[in-house]
Amino acid sequence: MYGQSSTLAQNTESGSRMFIYEVVGLRQNNQTDRLNYSLRRSGSTFVTVPYSRMNEEMQRILRLGGKIVSIKPLSGEPPTQPAGTTTSVPSSDDTVSQTMIVHPKPTDNKIPVNIYKPKTPFTGKCLDNYELVREGGTGTVRHLTFDLSGGDLHYLEGQSIGIIPPGTDDNGKPHKLRLYSIASTRHGDREDNKTVSLCVRQLEYQHPETNETVYGVCSSYLCGLETGADVTITGPVGKEMLLPDDEDATVVMLATGTGIAPFRAFLWRMFKEKHEGYQFKGLAWLIFGIPYSANILYQEELEKLAAEFPDNFRLTYAISREQQNEDGSKMYVQSRVSEYADELFEMIQKPKTHVYMCGLKGMEPPISETFTQEAEKRDMHWDDLRKQMKKEHRWHVEVY
Repeated sequence: MYGQSSTLAQNTESGSRMFIYEVVGLRQNNQTDRLNYSLRRSGSTFVTVPYSRMNEEMQRILRLGGKIVSIKPLSGEPPTQPAGTTTSVPSSDDTVSQTMIVHPKPTDNKIPVNIYKPKTPFTGKCLDNYELVREGGTGTVRHLTFDLSGGDLHYLEGQSIGIIPPGTDDNGKPHKLRLYSIASTRHGDREDNKTVSLCVRQLEYQHPETNETVYGVCSSYLCGLETGADVTITGPVGKEMLLPDDEDATVVMLATGTGIAPFRAFLWRMFKEKHEGYQFKGLAWLIFGIPYSANILYQEELEKLAAEFPDNFRLTYAISREQQNEDGSKMYVQSRVSEYADELFEMIQKPKTHVYMCGLKGMEPPISETFTQEAEKRDMHWDDLRKQMKKEHRWHVEVY
């Protein structure tokens, strides 16, 4: 994804700038003996680094046990910080320090796809696996986080990864991969660019002939995965659900169940993380469908964001077993879309509005019918508008 960035940087004014790293703690060993700068037995080592190699040199220093204590331009400009490093910022009384994560800016527009393929997958480790459904809810949904630090698997919000469960199928062949929407931003839940997270519901259904309870192979494997266990990962894949770069966009998100996964990533990037190159100032509206209140996945996170950013984040639930429409029918996502049809249709006619739909495919036809009716009220054709939105990359659907 970033293969061309160093070459491009060297051809710019910033790419030719030089910086001095002050480093402590480098260990004298066979590796450091081959470096082109000397090490002192105590005190600091000063390393001159071109802008285009700042991240690379920083990683090498860290691998050698060193710690970067300051970075200064060789020409005497104000100090800067390489993307992706942490900086200690003294507090007002100079006794407490606070860590600030500076995320790297995107260096190009290339979308990472199939970095790891089924024949050459990546082996990660499970760092977290915890339940999201509270008492009184139905089924089990787990939040899983995997360590990616041993490879080059990177991704964007809205993409998916493949998981290959261990073992063989009924024909004795290795299990095929299953795709899952990524529930974390490109920086991961720990904001260190080294993890990826999923939101997985255990598939469970009654066999139509035997009436036996059947459990999904991969979902059951993931839901029961122990921390520290290896997991086989492929990907990433997907270009349909990517978040727009426009900081002033209106982003309408329609989700059912674990379809919340990509939208959790969107909302974290918009509101929870802090970025130099992306500071969301638009409107995000999530309409989230679940059967019971106890099934509201990431409820605490969502409601905290809604409280902190009331002008930019709107949160609407559709709780089918607890809420009803005026006619007494169950409240689904499509019911909420119908309820707010006029407002939503006015929004989607604007060029900065993106609509995302992720979850059960049953919500798509009634939503389409609602927008058809709204279009007719305005002497418009919904199919024409939807085609135009798809052409403009503003209509994004991933249903199953």
